[in-house]
Amino acid sequence: MAVLTLPHSLPLLQSVNGLNNQTRCHNSGRRRCTVASQQQEVCTEFERIKINKSALKIEEACSESELWATSLLRVRSFYDFKSTFGIQDHKNYLAEREFEALKERVAGTKEGEKVSCINATLPLSQTKSFPEELCSSCKFSHDGENRVVVGTLDLNQCLSLPNEITGMRPKGIGGDFARAYLSNVCVAKECQRNGLASLLIEKSKLVAQDWGISDLYVHVAVDNEPAKNLYIKCGFVYESEEPAWQARFLDRPRRLLLWMGLPNNYNW
Repeated sequence: MAVLTLPHSLPLLQSVNGLNNQTRCHNSGRRRCTVASQQQEVCTEFERIKINKSALKIEEACSESELWATSLLRVRSFYDFKSTFGIQDHKNYLAEREFEALKERVAGTKEGEKVSCINATLPLSQTKSFPEELCSSCKFSHDGENRVVVGTLDLNQCLSLPNEITGMRPKGIGGDFARAYLSNVCVAKECQRNGLASLLIEKSKLVAQDWGISDLYVHVAVDNEPAKNLYIKCGFVYESEEPAWQARFLDRPRRLLLWMGLPNNYNW
């Protein structure tokens, strides 16, 4: 099952793969908040690979080289390039935009917002059966080891995401500091059906709890059944949905807002 969350930084990066056709790319610096709705269709054209989970790491990104590899995976996952003319230059342009926006978000330069980029990575030595293009573009080096980013998401502690439905919990003074959203959820199409999206979400829940988050949200397109199923399986439930007029105005599929409560020891 493929899952994607709408992007919040690439002209519109946020999904579990396949978002490209779910959301039109507009507004640089946005986060994607759903799992690609088309990934399940697109992936039938690729051979899925069984990964060695003992070599898998699910961790917060800690270097610019890893953020760059992450940006390239997001471009690869969220965009459907119909033409090959000038495609590499266009991919580089999109990746650079995402990279700069991602660095800014992770650095915490925006007041009232905290962001962590959480990645699933494998050693390059474990990716011999992977496409060369994936290994070369999404590779980074850490502690003397070459690794490949095969899945990613952003955890955003903030009041709301741009152009998205705002969560209503928790209520009360200071409650906004205990609210967070997932965005830019994606897994390399060749690595789907290995449970990577679920592992990324589980890691994000742990990080969110460390931050004192009590209420975790994710946006998903109404017609994105694989993504909805994934999030519900992970513990999310329906809270609200985007008005039809807003979706028409933004020229995109209508969104649902899903919520999950997290235990924490903070009193806001």
